[in-house]
Amino acid sequence: MNRYLIAGLGNIGDEYRNTRHNIGFKIAEACAKKWNATPFQASRYASAAQCSLKGRKIILIKPATYMNESGKAIRYWLTESNTELNNLLVVLDDLALPFGAIRIRAGGSDGGHNGLKSISETIQSGEYARLRFGIANNFPKGKQVDYVLGEWTKEEETKLDEYIGNAVSAIEAFCLIGIDRAMTLHNTRK
Repeated sequence: MNRYLIAGLGNIGDEYRNTRHNIGFKIAEACAKKWNATPFQASRYASAAQCSLKGRKIILIKPATYMNESGKAIRYWLTESNTELNNLLVVLDDLALPFGAIRIRAGGSDGGHNGLKSISETIQSGEYARLRFGIANNFPKGKQVDYVLGEWTKEEETKLDEYIGNAVSAIEAFCLIGIDRAMTLHNTRK
């Protein structure tokens, strides 16, 4: 059975639950709900849920290491789940994309994202898939941290479920038809 590790990045703690930086957690939770996964259970370095999707074993994790130490969780879960690197998909926020836009890539640089930087350094490779979810960059100069760790606006919240649904569909495509077709079908411009 093919195994896939889907890692939604975020920060642990109730104070971060509804922040832009935690969109990876929200998307992992939406995948678990749609695919009838087991409940997320606290485990080593992450909360984890499992399910089967058309004959593929899916492990969803929300690292419990904080964003800047995400690599520890990814390395552990790749080994623990016996998942090949090309079946890893990391889900994260991206300031460079318009709100709700999705960009899937097979690999690349960390783009200044501390979670990706930690993962690439820890597993000694940037050659893993990532789904970037646009959170836009509507903040005054010098206020990036406040913006990223801020909660969604009321206007953003009205579209959030729809955009998260698009991300779940893209992740499903990654698992079922592969990264190339998922990129063709789901990379969006807003």
